Amino acid sequence: MEIKRVTEDERIGEFINAEFSDYATGCDVSLNYEEFCFAAEDDGKIAGVITGRAYYNEVHIGDLIVGREYRRTGVGSKLVAAVEEAYIGKGYEKIALTTFGFQAPEFYKKLGYELEFVRDDKDPKLSKYFYLKKISNV
Repeated sequence: MEIKRVTEDERIGEFINAEFSDYATGCDVSLNYEEFCFAAEDDGKIAGVITGRAYYNEVHIGDLIVGREYRRTGVGSKLVAAVEEAYIGKGYEKIALTTFGFQAPEFYKKLGYELEFVRDDKDPKLSKYFYLKKISNV
């Protein structure tokens, strides 16, 4: 058996989806899996992107990236709101995410996300913040 780093191979995605789904089904858990990506555009230019995955009863925001010239203009808030709106009433109970100290802990608090815990680092900028927000399942 050979172990190697893989950059692109559509078999990987197919393998993950099949095995992830089969395992959940075998455990009598609804997978409810979906990947997402929302983009904010300004006259054809990408201003920001938010990506992640929804599975089981949780939506997980993986990345929120806003272009330098669009920061503090509401683009990030609108992208987070798009995710929240997309998953309300679809069987998901919460949205989870992480951010580092130098990134956006206060931003997520302003949007109503509750701090679950902080994994402190010797460099506070690299402390990791874990946030959660409950969403309506109706």
